[in-house]
Order: sequence, then C-alpha cells, then structure tokens
Amino acid sequence: MDLVAACRAFVSVGDHGSFTVGASVARIPQSVASRRVAALERHLGGQLFDRTSRSVTLTPFGRDMLHSARRIVDLAEAMEHDAERARLRPFRLAVPAVCAPRSLAGLVVEARRHELRLELRRAEPAERARLRQSFEVRAALVCVPSDEAAWRVPLGLASGTDPGVEVVRLETLRAPRADRRTRRRRVWISPEDDVPHVRDPLTRLRDAVGLQPAQVTVSASMVDATAEALAGSDLMLCSPAEARELGLHWRPLGDLRPVRGYQVIAGVREDAERLRGVLRAAIGRCLGAEEQVPEDRPVHGWREPA
Repeated sequence: MDLVAACRAFVSVGDHGSFTVGASVARIPQSVASRRVAALERHLGGQLFDRTSRSVTLTPFGRDMLHSARRIVDLAEAMEHDAERARLRPFRLAVPAVCAPRSLAGLVVEARRHELRLELRRAEPAERARLRQSFEVRAALVCVPSDEAAWRVPLGLASGTDPGVEVVRLETLRAPRADRRTRRRRVWISPEDDVPHVRDPLTRLRDAVGLQPAQVTVSASMVDATAEALAGSDLMLCSPAEARELGLHWRPLGDLRPVRGYQVIAGVREDAERLRGVLRAAIGRCLGAEEQVPEDRPVHGWREPA
C-alpha cells in the first residue's frame, strides 16, 4: 500500500464529506479514492468512515486518525517541494580559466541531461583551491600530478609561425655566445601551469641545456602568453586544444613530456564520483584531455577535505 497516497485520499474525503468531491479535489477517480481509503482502514485496523447512500461521516476512530494523516500529507508535500528546490539549486563548480566558453557551454548542457544544474566559476589554480576551501563552490577541478589525475592533458610548445620541425627542443633557444645583443627567445608558462609538477621539470631542463633564467618564465595571464607567441618568435606552453583555439602552431617538447593532471575535489565524495562518472567525457573535452583514466581504475590521491 502507498501510505502517502492513501492518506491523501482519506484527508480529501474527510475534509469534504464526500467520496465524489474528495476524489475530484485529489484529482483521482472516485473508485481509486474508495480503494485507497479501504486499504488504509485495513492497514490501521479500524473503520474511518460511516458510509450511507447519502453521506460520508468520520467515525470517532477516523477523527482521531485524520490529524496524523494530514501531518503525513503535509510532510510528503514539503519533501517534494524540497526535492524540487534541490534539483534546481545550482551546483557550483570551479573550472580552469583556460577552458574555452564553447566547451564549457557544452558541459552545462550535458549536465542538464543528468538533472544537474552547473554554475561554473572560471579561475586560476590557486583561486580554485581557495573557492573550494571557503565553500564558495561545491567542487573544483584542481591541478594534480599525472599519477593522481582523472584527466590528463598533454602539453607542448606553441608559436605564432610554423616552427618547421616536428619536435621543439629547448637548446635551440640558446643565443650565440658572440651575439649578446640578440633578444633571446622565451618560453612563457601561463598561470594554469604555474604548479610545481609542471613548472619545475621545465625550469630544470632550462638550466640543464644552458638557457638564461628569464628564457622560461611565468606570464601574468594566458592572454599575455598568447600575445608574446603571436607577436614574435617566443613560445608558449599549452595543450594542442588551446593552440587550435588560439590559432597557434603546436609541437611536442623534446626531452620532456609535461602533462597537466586534473582531479575533482568536493566536500562530498558522491559529488566527486558523479562528476567523474556521468560528466567524465564532457569535462575531458573542456580540459582538452586526450587521455583519461579508465572509470574502473582507482584514482590515487583523492581525499575528502577536512
């Protein structure tokens, strides 16, 4: 027996003193209202109504039960209302600022198909972590080493002109010793990649091949890094997807294969699992991921924030 439906029928009939009117108000056939009230009487072990051919009146037992039935109906309606509000409440997610608006719009559309109303906040790595820690967002896509990642994004070097080689090597950026006046070409790192597991191996390679410290440096923004690559002979560290979006020529980096790793951090484990599950492919497209950890492979390094 559906207790809530039976209580609704009982309350409606009791309030209107008629099965016909009560069923109409409850928007159910009279025969259904009668069956539900009869089932409730069997369940409670007592008669709720005195029925005659002309009237329906509550029995003493029915009057005692009417208040409890009304509370059940009110609680059920409140729960349904809360569920509707919860479904409509935005799920705030912090995403990398480098994600293209078109791909983020696709993510929002895909989330709606799964009854998830995403509200996205684009931010740099440190800001995304802060937003999550301050509970301004429900979850965040954070930068992690590749072995802890749910999504991996390969990185290389991009330039405004075709470099004419299949692989770019950092040692080719060395200026001749005799020509100190020549401006040395630089590699610009955007704020998205200003994290130790991406930045530090690149700066170590810089030092190993004899470049000047300023030849591998962090830019103020992705826009600034792109402008430097477009304006001259400088290079920018980015993903193939970003290079296509920006109209740059991308090549892999010799002697190093840098990778952006991303993981979901959420206050509730179920939220993180949901994003890594039904929205896995859509998030991967936003990030420009060309390699994803299989869903049945455990992801190391996840921890529920304190």
